[in-house]
Amino acid sequence: MASTASQPVSFLQDKSRGSGIFSWIFSTDHKRIGLLYFWTILTMFGIGVVLGLLMRLELIAPGETIVGAETYNVFFTLHGVIMIFTVVIPSIPAAFGNIFLPIMIGAEDVAFPRLNLLSWWLYIIGIAVIVVSMITGQGPPDTGWTFYVPFSEFTTSNVTVAAIGVFIMGFSSILTGLNFLTTIHRLRMPGMSWTKLPLFVWSLYATAWIQVLATPILGITVALIVLERVIGVGLFDPAKGGDPLMYQHLFWIYSHPAVYIMVLPAMGVVTEIIPTFARKHIFGYKAIAVSSLMIAFAGSLVWAHHMFTSGMSDTAVMIFSFLTFIVAIPSAIKVFNWVATLYKGSIQVEAPLLFALAFIFEFSIGGLTGLVLGSAGTDIHVHDTYFVVGHFHYTIFGGTMMGMFGAMHYWWPKMFGRMYNRGRAFLAWAIIFVGFNALYFPMLIMGLEGMPRRYYDYLPQYQNAQVISTVGSWVLVVGLIIMFYNLFSAMKKGKPAGRNPWGAATLEWTVPSPPPTLNFVGQPVLERGPYDYKGVVVDE
Repeated sequence: MASTASQPVSFLQDKSRGSGIFSWIFSTDHKRIGLLYFWTILTMFGIGVVLGLLMRLELIAPGETIVGAETYNVFFTLHGVIMIFTVVIPSIPAAFGNIFLPIMIGAEDVAFPRLNLLSWWLYIIGIAVIVVSMITGQGPPDTGWTFYVPFSEFTTSNVTVAAIGVFIMGFSSILTGLNFLTTIHRLRMPGMSWTKLPLFVWSLYATAWIQVLATPILGITVALIVLERVIGVGLFDPAKGGDPLMYQHLFWIYSHPAVYIMVLPAMGVVTEIIPTFARKHIFGYKAIAVSSLMIAFAGSLVWAHHMFTSGMSDTAVMIFSFLTFIVAIPSAIKVFNWVATLYKGSIQVEAPLLFALAFIFEFSIGGLTGLVLGSAGTDIHVHDTYFVVGHFHYTIFGGTMMGMFGAMHYWWPKMFGRMYNRGRAFLAWAIIFVGFNALYFPMLIMGLEGMPRRYYDYLPQYQNAQVISTVGSWVLVVGLIIMFYNLFSAMKKGKPAGRNPWGAATLEWTVPSPPPTLNFVGQPVLERGPYDYKGVVVDE
């Protein structure tokens, strides 16, 4: 692939659309909107990390240490709501998808630039409403991020406002998905067939279908909570003929596919990083592309494996358990193809590759422990234990956020035109990797031993593992601080990056760093496939 070689004005320095904050928050440039998402996500991530640290401090010893049970429930709820709805779900699609999707397919912008800006504004409004829920009413929500009834129906905490905030952010996700689907279908450059799309674009495509089809179910579900609390319709209240289990079905019909809204884009990032640093064509291009669609489809059919202990027929249990094992197949296809791509490759060890390898390791643990939960016999033993907490964080933090960190290190030179310190990036990766596993692996062991999740207190027999987990959280945060310091300092002090410091073959590496306002001068020309490295020149 190639583009014109002229050096137009970078979108970061473009003054033609005004200057100051208003030139950003009212911009329809997909790159600026992507960065708005990016900085907002990082801000919310920092808040979520602080809440997580406070929870770990409370759990360092049995009994009350720094907060009581009610405050712990608030921390637990806000940590979950912030991390899931404001960080993990939009992290890669809304930030890196917005910045790079149009460039990777040879387009000047997304299909609906103004709708794209509206999506970010809805995201910000949703966050603002959630913040209001923390400081108004009779206290922040304390139900957990799942808002399970009947507690969410009758608690005096400010669940109604928080649910409205989640409802608004759901519209942001839907509009982003619609925009990406239309962009991929309608704005691909001449000659870019479906079999020549970068696999990151394929992952965004599969994710967008989930956003469009599944997110409305979340909107309906949280809207029903508001109606239950405000006018008492009784849909989930057994005293009025309702069924609380119906809420769980509605919630997980969205929330299990939402796991793949979180993970699929990270898989796409890994699929871009590995062939670049192995200097090899991706192994099994079509299999990886189809597996993204298979994950999106099959992942929508397995929601009730979250409810094996809630009560359902043996037939339903067997069906949902079987489907859970089926959905593991396309994920395994991806892992196999990544490893096969590395085999006999000319591997260049850089920070993005290390985070991609961490993703494979952590997500594999998350996937295998997911099969333990997908089997009804073992799920009955470990359901509602710390095993679920460990599994969830290996999948979401070890998967999505490691993919996010890999994307940051891979595309940072392209976004800001400067290279970060390579040694500090390696150090940060090592500390994050050690801290992450010290934090979450003991949770798997505690869960097998019967430690219940969502409790702010525990029996003395679990203290050693809780201490290790808490110390691991400190190590993890040290690694995060080093990583962000290294990246942020590179924005001013890093050496200038060329167009293609990694020698990658996709189209975004043919434009200047940072990209120009309109991405290309003239129509880009398709000269090679996205993983054809023959003739690619490393431009440092």
